[in-house]
Amino acid sequence: MFKPLLLAAITLAATLPLHAAELTAQEKRWLHAAAPVLNYSQQLKLPVDIIVQPQARPGDVPLAMGFDKGRCKLVFSMRGNPDAESVLKDVPEADQDRLIEAMAAHELAHCWRYAQGAWHALPAGFVEVGDETAQDAALLAASRAMRETRREEGFADLVALAWVQRSHPQDYARVHGWLAKVRGNVAVPRSGHDTRVWVKLAENGAQFSSAATPFEAASLVWREGLLHDE
Repeated sequence: MFKPLLLAAITLAATLPLHAAELTAQEKRWLHAAAPVLNYSQQLKLPVDIIVQPQARPGDVPLAMGFDKGRCKLVFSMRGNPDAESVLKDVPEADQDRLIEAMAAHELAHCWRYAQGAWHALPAGFVEVGDETAQDAALLAASRAMRETRREEGFADLVALAWVQRSHPQDYARVHGWLAKVRGNVAVPRSGHDTRVWVKLAENGAQFSSAATPFEAASLVWREGLLHDE
């Protein structure tokens, strides 16, 4: 588990693998921007470990959440990754930290779902009607897997937006507009990252209760979106 990030993100270096002990300026900037979310994860006692990859692989996204042996692994893949900040393209540098913070909240939502034992589970009382059919069993399995991924991504996007509404309401419209643009450029409709249904529902942030945790605030909107994702 990482140590508190109250002074600077560089304090994480002691807990990272030896090959990542010397963080790059880019990694420090992203970790610093994500610090409020990471500190919140400690308050919740979520089992988060931070991993900095010594070399990104082709296609790696800069920030991702994985799971291993009951723990969440927040993986930074910045080194040797020419596309590490492509998601921030055309965003002024002064405005980028808030978007990185939102991305960290998105990934934390995945960890929370995993820790709750709710990964790929529908909310209590939700009844799914109808069923997909296909002659090709492999195609059917792939479609169902994409649907499960899309639902998790939708929930995580809502948590990210709920986090911003709770912590930085003055930035909500800007962050939502950026996320809507990112999701609007999805290559394959109804693929794993096509969360437009949920992002649209949260257009003004009024749906999120400031008294609830970001996860609780996201849950009602997520459930509503599920009804439109059949």
